[in-house]
Amino acid sequence: MKRVVVTGMGAITPIGLNTEEFWESLKAGKTGFSEITQFDTSDFKVKIAASVRGFEGRNYMDVKSAKRMELFCQYAVAAAKEALEQSGIQMDQEDPYRAGCAIGSGVGSLQAMEREHKRLLEKGPGRINPLLVPLMITNMAAGNVSIQFGLKGKSINVVTACATGTHSIGEAFRTIQVGDADVMVAGGTESAITPIGIGGFTALTALSSSNDVNRCSIPFDRERSGFVMGEGAGAVVLEELEHARKRGAAILAEVVGYGATSDAFHITSPAEDGMGAAMAMKQALADAKIAPEEVEYINAHGTSTHHNDLFETRAIKQAFGEHAYELKINSTKSMIGHLLGAAGAVEVIACILQMQHDYIHATVGLQESEEELDLNYMKNNGKDQKFKYALTNSLGFGGHNASLILKKFEEQES
Repeated sequence: MKRVVVTGMGAITPIGLNTEEFWESLKAGKTGFSEITQFDTSDFKVKIAASVRGFEGRNYMDVKSAKRMELFCQYAVAAAKEALEQSGIQMDQEDPYRAGCAIGSGVGSLQAMEREHKRLLEKGPGRINPLLVPLMITNMAAGNVSIQFGLKGKSINVVTACATGTHSIGEAFRTIQVGDADVMVAGGTESAITPIGIGGFTALTALSSSNDVNRCSIPFDRERSGFVMGEGAGAVVLEELEHARKRGAAILAEVVGYGATSDAFHITSPAEDGMGAAMAMKQALADAKIAPEEVEYINAHGTSTHHNDLFETRAIKQAFGEHAYELKINSTKSMIGHLLGAAGAVEVIACILQMQHDYIHATVGLQESEEELDLNYMKNNGKDQKFKYALTNSLGFGGHNASLILKKFEEQES
């Protein structure tokens, strides 16, 4: 198996429109929650989301291209652009059929569907936008990124709800490991803050019932009541190690482990004993060929829903035993909400940034947990700490579980 490294990162988030801004906000404990302005929420119970502010698609692509992309695709292209620029890859010097793309979206464009459904009802089927389908479907994030940057290798769209971003990076990692590509741009993207998006998740009782921006997304807190809808994108450039070395690339981290399982239990609830998620973590540990005790930090899925935070805690205890009590665990969603298909990708970037800066950020807003939630969730403050391995979890509706292990890069394998 070939070694796979990260040579570029790009992020569009509610707390920063690039990785530098995102990092500064993470360290400062800045949150991105505010009143929804995309539509009138007068009749909606939920009025808070984590929106991306100040984004202009034309800053990342030509105006004509931007007009032919819905927001989730624009976010993906913007994040991929930053990641590729940081990586230093020059596509005119690469074999384009050895450079691929694995960028997923859990939902695609609800905006396009809502807009054209309204047109259907008001003006009839003959007035539907001919581009509705390519504007709406989830694979167009990967398609547009491939087109924009000339990536002619494997182009895939993993759709596993909230595990999409992590699965996408995991599958890109495997693609390079087995020799099917030298370079993969991988990640996730989402923009679902729309009437049907907010209304649907509210009807499911998945969203936080709090309209207090300081107490809405509070993972592992006894008062948690659901997640806050976020939006954005995360993309990483994964590269085969020797390929990166030959071009003198700066290596940001190494991907060493990937685990993926299914709860096969319920369409929305995680398995109560946490075994599905625990097995994904165990698989990732086995893939990385490391003992549980070598992991010091976990970026939890940590959605702020009652079931997720409790059952994920059980899963961590199943996977790590007594070592679970030595782990530092945080939830980036405490600051950016839940980015659905983009969440895992942005959280991989958060892991790498923390690893680079020897710092573990706080789970913002966490005050008190109930009795069974007795691990170290980084309450109150972040901590300066060097660590060699980071594990990140994503758990999606349908029982999809994905775990990745990232490692500080070392020239020689230990």
